Amino acid sequence: MIKIFIAFAIFAAVAIFALMKGGDIDMGGEKHGMDHVEHPAPAAPAPAATPAAPAPAEQPK
Repeated sequence: MIKIFIAFAIFAAVAIFALMKGGDIDMGGEKHGMDHVEHPAPAAPAPAATPAAPAPAEQPK
């Protein structure tokens, strides 16, 4: 059981090291005062040009 905890600690240390050396990954938490980009709301879908035709009724045999 102790081997699992040691392996996890080594894996976590390697993962954090790789994230820190990776470049543009910031582990500093939430940043305030950064530029905020407003995205426009999606446009409403256009109404259907013609309603769908009903399916033809079955012919009795």
